[in-house]
Amino acid sequence: MLGGALALAAGGLAGCTAADASGSLISVGFAQTGAESTWRAANTVSLRNALSRRNGFDLMFIDSQGRQENEIAAVRSFVTRGVDVIVLAPMVESGWHDVLDEARRAGIPVVLEDRGIDPSDSSLYLSRVGDDFRREGGLAAKWIIETAEPGTRIVELLGTTGSSAALDRSAGFDRVIAGHGIRILDAQDGGFTRAGGKEVMAAFLEKHGDDIQLLFAQNDDMGLGAIEAITAAGLEPGRDIRIVTIDGTRDALTELVAGRLNQVVQCNPMLGPRVASVVRAVHAGATVQRQYIAADRVFDAKAAKGVLATWPY
Repeated sequence: MLGGALALAAGGLAGCTAADASGSLISVGFAQTGAESTWRAANTVSLRNALSRRNGFDLMFIDSQGRQENEIAAVRSFVTRGVDVIVLAPMVESGWHDVLDEARRAGIPVVLEDRGIDPSDSSLYLSRVGDDFRREGGLAAKWIIETAEPGTRIVELLGTTGSSAALDRSAGFDRVIAGHGIRILDAQDGGFTRAGGKEVMAAFLEKHGDDIQLLFAQNDDMGLGAIEAITAAGLEPGRDIRIVTIDGTRDALTELVAGRLNQVVQCNPMLGPRVASVVRAVHAGATVQRQYIAADRVFDAKAAKGVLATWPY
């Protein structure tokens, strides 16, 4: 499903098998941000399946419960245990230097999964497997300027403050939307959660009322929470307030077909097989690309209806 956009460099993985050359399992420590969304749950399943024992891995998985200090402690525990490779889905961009430097000094390669980190020291990790967040934000903005009149008033539900997903989606969105006469009434952090989206959207409605014409939610779960708040306010989501979200989960595509969402930009969570390939490669000492980007799609109701029956997440 990730297609050619995630194909690894020719030769970089040639000859790599599930286990190392001796037939031993490759020990991997995986620090996940948490379980804040449907997307994250699907991403965790994808990684755990791909890094399974039957595929040649001995996986140590830690759910960091949405706290960076827990992720840092997880990475430090992986260093202490002497795992072969560390996979990190960083909660936020900054604050990783000391613990990743510990991994580097211990000779343990680090692969980033999903989000990125502050690139001030590029030697702290070997590769990142993820999605193009700037492009996703830009695609959401593109749909707005193609379908909305100049002067349309919008609100934004932002992702976790300091995360690369939120920062880059905002940057991509702002770059494309600029100069098109779209009026942004408000933008607040909804934490990438359904509860957060509902709470912040309710506050937007109380503050701005009927001025809100369109919502951009940086992930599906916040958009789905916003649907609840809009409905509770006696308005019709998808008509009174149009909504564009990012992720492409089954729940969002269902709402898209039902007309309560208007556009969904995919962010592919099924990164496990590619992460496993990169882990095998770096463990074998092969050269890998600095970044591997997943192929994403954009869905309207018709496109969503065509894939919903077999959609994997």
